[in-house]
Amino acid sequence: MPKIVTLDSATHLKDEHTDQVLVIGSQGTIGPSLWAAQTRVRAVILNDAGVGLDEAGISGLGYLQDWGLPAACIDTRSARISDGDDMLARGIISHANALARALGVSAGQACQDAAKALCDAPPFQGQADASDEPKRHLLAEANGIKVWGLDTMPLMTDDDAGHIIVTGSHGGLVGGDPASANRGVALYAAIYHDAGIGPDDSSTSRLPALDGFGIAGATVSAASSRISDARSCYQDGILSLVNDVGRAAGGAPGMPATEF
Repeated sequence: MPKIVTLDSATHLKDEHTDQVLVIGSQGTIGPSLWAAQTRVRAVILNDAGVGLDEAGISGLGYLQDWGLPAACIDTRSARISDGDDMLARGIISHANALARALGVSAGQACQDAAKALCDAPPFQGQADASDEPKRHLLAEANGIKVWGLDTMPLMTDDDAGHIIVTGSHGGLVGGDPASANRGVALYAAIYHDAGIGPDDSSTSRLPALDGFGIAGATVSAASSRISDARSCYQDGILSLVNDVGRAAGGAPGMPATEF
């Protein structure tokens, strides 16, 4: 019988999670879905990140269906993103792929009950397609400052110090750790996705943490841009929240991300 395992982020997946049922605090997009499939989990529950533009927040469900892996998402309004324990404790399922529905998972179901149902899934035998692996994009450059688009935060490097990042990742601290706001890199500024702004402002908690580092920060709204798509966050994004440093620099909710 597989175990039900909680993780705050799909970046924490390890070989030991193979053949287990995972409840992960990451958004239900292609990156976290790909990493779950590459780890060969038995089934996975992610966060729908407010669903958002083009239903990007649940886009991974279709990919996992094609690969043969049952998957579902909880409603971001029901539990904190980047908090696997909270998702399991009080999350409510909002969407599931056909493989998960065939095992008894349905919208409105408690995450705990859905996870138990997914324990009946057979071991994953599919092959994940890495062609849609999250990428870096150079979006703009002026006065020696580059604007880097990162489809996911783990793509950030020490070389990004002094530059601006626009990331498709949600704006929530991973496991509540302030260091995850900028991964220790002295950024010029950062823009994240607000993932629908879940309970306890869990999907925007990086912003006050960035204030502590003296870094301007903002989130773009889920309705305006596709999560896990840095180019959409930059080109389509409308600011939903701005931290104190960002407001001092002229940022304000309602402003296009490109203008900020």
